[in-house]
Amino acid sequence: MSRKAGRMFQRLGGSALLLSAMLFSAPMAQAAPAPGASAASGQAQFDNLWLGSAWYPEQWPEERWAEDLRLMKAHGANVVRIGEFAWSRMEPIEGQYDMDWLVRAVRLADRYGIKVVIGTPTDTPPAWMTQKYPEVLRVDSDGRRLGHGGRRQFSISDPHYRQLSRDIVSRMAQALGREANVIGWQIGNEYTDESYDPAARAAWVDWLKARYGTLDKLNDAWTTAYWSQTYSDWTQVPFNTDKGNPGWMLECKRFITSQWVAFQKNQLDAIRAHALPAQFITTNLGGLGWANRFDRYAINRDLDFASWDNYVGTGHLKSYRNGATHDLVRGWKRKNFWVMEIQPGFVNWAPVSNMLYPGETRAMAWQAIGHGADGILYWQWRNALNGQETMHGSILGPDGKPLPVYEEVSRIGRDMAKAAPAIVGTSPVSPVAILQDYPSRWTIDFQPHHKDYDQISVLLDYYAPLKDALGSVDIVEAQGPLDRYKLVVAPNLSIINDDLAKKLTAYVRGGGHLILGPRSGQRDDYDRLQPRRQPGLLADLLGGQVEQFYALDEPVEVGSGKATIWAEDLSIKASDVETLLRYGKANGWLDGHAAAITRRVGKGRITYVGALLDQGLMKGLIDGALEGAGVARDFPVPADVELMTREGDGRSIVILINHGREDRSVTLPRTMDDILEGGRKTSITLAAEGVAVLQDVRK
Repeated sequence: MSRKAGRMFQRLGGSALLLSAMLFSAPMAQAAPAPGASAASGQAQFDNLWLGSAWYPEQWPEERWAEDLRLMKAHGANVVRIGEFAWSRMEPIEGQYDMDWLVRAVRLADRYGIKVVIGTPTDTPPAWMTQKYPEVLRVDSDGRRLGHGGRRQFSISDPHYRQLSRDIVSRMAQALGREANVIGWQIGNEYTDESYDPAARAAWVDWLKARYGTLDKLNDAWTTAYWSQTYSDWTQVPFNTDKGNPGWMLECKRFITSQWVAFQKNQLDAIRAHALPAQFITTNLGGLGWANRFDRYAINRDLDFASWDNYVGTGHLKSYRNGATHDLVRGWKRKNFWVMEIQPGFVNWAPVSNMLYPGETRAMAWQAIGHGADGILYWQWRNALNGQETMHGSILGPDGKPLPVYEEVSRIGRDMAKAAPAIVGTSPVSPVAILQDYPSRWTIDFQPHHKDYDQISVLLDYYAPLKDALGSVDIVEAQGPLDRYKLVVAPNLSIINDDLAKKLTAYVRGGGHLILGPRSGQRDDYDRLQPRRQPGLLADLLGGQVEQFYALDEPVEVGSGKATIWAEDLSIKASDVETLLRYGKANGWLDGHAAAITRRVGKGRITYVGALLDQGLMKGLIDGALEGAGVARDFPVPADVELMTREGDGRSIVILINHGREDRSVTLPRTMDDILEGGRKTSITLAAEGVAVLQDVRK
């Protein structure tokens, strides 16, 4: 460390990262913002702000439909989703189809100025099918075949189920694919469970043969000499959810991903064969966004844009986590997205299915828009009279009359109508990115080494101070382009292969600033330990390595703060590497050793942080990294207030939300147009759950 940097380190109690403008190289020139999806695609899903709900006309007398649509229109709805659970209504008997009611519902919606998203019904096969063709039913990992009466009881791998699915979707597309009022399609509903039936096992063997070619290559990749796991026949390779060889477990995840991609493409092709090109195709991914049963980047590659289902469950909105989830979803396709289901006050499945605070439903909607959502649909429109989700929150009650949340949704509708002209064509644009990688998440989950090592929490530790500084933060796939970012943070990038190492090296040498978190570069594509110690293939670029990692059973001192859960002992191998943080009194192994090191390489810089830092140290790390990378901070806002920005078509939009329970006043950096309340403002006072949508008049 330089003498000057050392004095700063000492003055700040060891948190040298607070002033790492001294340590980080000059900033890379900022690339022009990527165009928003609306500017690039011209597709209708980005040509408006869309508000609606999930409607189930098959559950109600047809003479009721007009009143439903009237009430939707009255609260500001301009889109509705129908069909995704109605297979038994569309095909009540095998081979006998009834699409007329769907066509009538679509055309009636048109009379009220409400566009329609059609959901394919393949999440809920009808009883005649599961009785006649039991092989289509899902088999769990224990070999138990599921019965009828719920949902997700089908096998994604069974060829017969795929054919039956293609048949019904083809019929739907023939009936509705040329309807001008159909804006798009949603395939299935919340992909979740894979199957372990004989067809799936056969597909697994075929997939392994195609991937490896020979058993010798498979045995070598998985190190099956360990515990005498060597396979001499393809059928010996297990296919279940047991804990086992990490290489085998990783490939199971990849195979399951491939099955979902194929299951989805089977329906996508059927829709595309008959639908108007302008009709979009998406799917609504659940699991509260962060689920990793399969690779969600792969799922979204064939789709027009990403969608997810945004629920809080017990308690109230956690603004950082929920905001980061929106950013994750935006990163699946690197463009704006839809929230195809959002919570209308409360759910029915949480341990305590409490109601959100008054105004919180509105705040939740505007947070989605602030992070890049162009469509928001509530689940659900009206309580069904029976069924597993009758107690779930809705906008209308079982009597067909508005519930108390209807007025709040109406206010959202009025808001969106005012704001749409300014917001359409804009999207979040960020100079920084967090890298997220499903294989890396899988491998750490397989062998966490500490019960409290929660990768999402680790990511959020980096995300929160970035979001405090900026109106937008990207969360993107590690394998995607990085050129437009000044700063890239990889909190959990365990798997770094040759291609990724070359890309990250080029990024740093070209002027980028890369921060690696603990466990980086430990594994290869087959979940083997890299022979070179962490960060593996990036160790030479870093000029240092991890000598040993430690799961912590007690906190250890780092600079002026603490580390918990995980700490790594870093050693320096090149003379130009600087130590940013050192361990203080620790576990005897770490005392006085480096906890974070940095090195300037080419025009950029690489930093390795070997511990899970406390909030103060993490703030210092991020503040210093932003300054060193030349990232301009957005204007400050009070505690509990979230700042979000969207840009495009020469416009700059600022959205402010007070997630707290007390009023908050915000001083604006310059005069802005208040889109919702009118007038030009230099300051804004936000009540609890209050929202402001502003346009920067400089633009």
